[in-house]
Formats: sequence, C-alpha cells, structure tokens
Amino acid sequence: MASVIAKMADELISPILQEMNLELFDIEYVKEGKNRFLRVFIDSPSGVDLDTCAEVSEKLSEALDVKDPIKEAYFLEVSSPGAERPLKRYEDFEKAVGKDVHLTTYEPIEGNKVFEGKLTEVNKDYVILAIKDKTRVVHVTLPFDKIASSRLAIIF
Repeated sequence: MASVIAKMADELISPILQEMNLELFDIEYVKEGKNRFLRVFIDSPSGVDLDTCAEVSEKLSEALDVKDPIKEAYFLEVSSPGAERPLKRYEDFEKAVGKDVHLTTYEPIEGNKVFEGKLTEVNKDYVILAIKDKTRVVHVTLPFDKIASSRLAIIF
C-alpha cells in the first residue's frame, strides 16, 4: 500500500517540480507510532531552502486534497535530502564523484565493513574510493552488490 501511495504522490508532484525546476529525490509513506507520514524529498543543483519546501508543500497539499488518494490521516513533510544525503540510485553515485562518501558493506572487504573517502570512480559494477590511511592515500574498489548503505559524508 505504501508504494501505491508513493506512486500516486509521485504523479501529483512531478508537474509541480517540473514547473519549479526542481527534482524529486525520494518519496516515502511510512507509519511511525500512531502517525502516518508522506515524506517528499526535493532537490536542485543549487540546493533548496525552507521557502521552496514550503511552496512545494502548499502546492502538493492542494493537489492531494483534490485527488484525495490517502484515506487515513497523515502528515505531509517536504524537505531536502540534506548534506549527508543517501546515495540510492546509480545516478546519485555519478553525481557524487569527487565528493566525500560514507559506505558500509554487507561483508568485510579487505577487513573492513565501513569506508569513508573521496569517490573517484563509478561504473555499473563497482565504485572506487580514495581513502586516507595515515600519510598516504589508498584506493579501494567496492562491488556495487556488496554495498549495504551509502551516503554523502562531511569529513573534517
């Protein structure tokens, strides 16, 4: 049911985002405790601010009121994916080349399951990270099918 609602929300929000030159990052419909949430994550190359999120929320809320695809009570949340946004699709990895990332794997690779470094290369089979190891930089290749989670990282 959650995926059906997310798909309907996607159909409603796509023209709104296109008109505003924004892109859809993700949609989720979840139950947390007693409450249900429709969360829409939007983005643009220059980022999004609070006013943009509020404007999208208002327009989407109006569209949802007209179509009324969700019968139970829910909260609508519109936000950006944030500075440490998850990398979910192949395209997300392509956009992240040259940026710092945090990856975890399902099983140890070269003795580790957690990797932080600069994403230097992406292809359909693997990613390559440049990881600082004391005074040198080591390149680590991680197969896509071994990556459990991934996100941009802020490394100090």
